[in-house]
Amino acid sequence: MSLSTHVLDAARGCPAAGVAVRLEREGRLLSNGHTDADGRVPELAADLPVGTYRLTFDTGGYFATTGRPVFYPEVTVTFAVTDAARHHHVPLLLSPFSYSTYLGS
Repeated sequence: MSLSTHVLDAARGCPAAGVAVRLEREGRLLSNGHTDADGRVPELAADLPVGTYRLTFDTGGYFATTGRPVFYPEVTVTFAVTDAARHHHVPLLLSPFSYSTYLGS
């Protein structure tokens, strides 16, 4: 199973570049990175077994660089991998006062 993510700044209508992202399982850091100019981390991990994982996005750091206030300084998405052969894409749609996520393709 491989894992990718991207962050879209819904308030500005553009990718959110430079967002720090970390992947953990059972409190152990597995991987980290930053979104690129297109708001993507194309391969945050590969060969992840079935289990529960946590993606944490440093939204406070991102909004600080854009000079905007933020209500959610960090967004954590906990998700379950049930098919180790499937690629998982976990995007984040972000604004200073709300966020949403979904299982992408």
